[in-house]
Amino acid sequence: MHLANRSLVTTVTAVCSAVVLCAALTGCAPQAEEKGTKASGQAGATTGACAPGGLATEVEGKLTVGTDKPAYAPWFSDDEPSNGKGFESAVAYAVAKQLGYGRDAVVWQHVPFNSAFAPGAKKFDFDINQVSISESRKKAVAFSSGYYDVRQAVVALKSSKVAGAKSVADLKDVKLGAQVGTTSLEFIDDLVKPATKPAVYQRNDFAKSALKTGQVDAIVVDLPTAFYITGAEVPEAKVVGQFPNSTDKPEQFGLVLDKESTLTSCVSGAVDALRKDGTLAALEKEWLSDAVDAPVLK
Repeated sequence: MHLANRSLVTTVTAVCSAVVLCAALTGCAPQAEEKGTKASGQAGATTGACAPGGLATEVEGKLTVGTDKPAYAPWFSDDEPSNGKGFESAVAYAVAKQLGYGRDAVVWQHVPFNSAFAPGAKKFDFDINQVSISESRKKAVAFSSGYYDVRQAVVALKSSKVAGAKSVADLKDVKLGAQVGTTSLEFIDDLVKPATKPAVYQRNDFAKSALKTGQVDAIVVDLPTAFYITGAEVPEAKVVGQFPNSTDKPEQFGLVLDKESTLTSCVSGAVDALRKDGTLAALEKEWLSDAVDAPVLK
């Protein structure tokens, strides 16, 4: 073989060997995690993935927040989520700020209650609408850390036979009602187990109307809503009592995200920070102060 050709073959062989060795070494070396590719709900998102104001949101530079309409007090005020008034409106803006989004970067979207945690892709970055965290719902969506510890309560007209109820057993022979898809309804079915099938309503407004007209003896709602109903909407009603927590882990409301959302760990981190620095407690005191202790139904 000619000397020049032999030299060329030797060079090519050396280069190919180097490439193979490099590929082998690279394949064994740890790879840098790409920005924003963490699985939803996984803790410890990279700093880059949670960069303030730079999340991979539905609309670049904006944070799309979903909730139902009407948006009820005391969670919202005047049926206007964007005014920052009411506990959940205030929490949404506090989370947004923690994530690096100012108030003008928050866009509100109407999302019916049941649609928020139904299977399927979401068009919001997170939804806030008194949605309790549950294992069954986690099969369809992701949740942030809990932002509010929930108690369910019974509301009845002061003139009702239910008004004097002291225990869960006292509710077994009365007609109860609750909104569809809620843990309030689950408490009726799983804890009270009434003799009469509970009335189910599409919205709490319909449940309140049924209470006022005597179609049901009592309704079950979360405790802050119970105090708002009796204090501002149905003054002829009273909070009969609240259900005890049946487990060591309290029911909690969580922000709802798409099952595959890459934002879940960032949003959970924001909620955790707001709980740690006392912001959530302060907002609860400001907006839910009327939800004081109610008798616990034994």
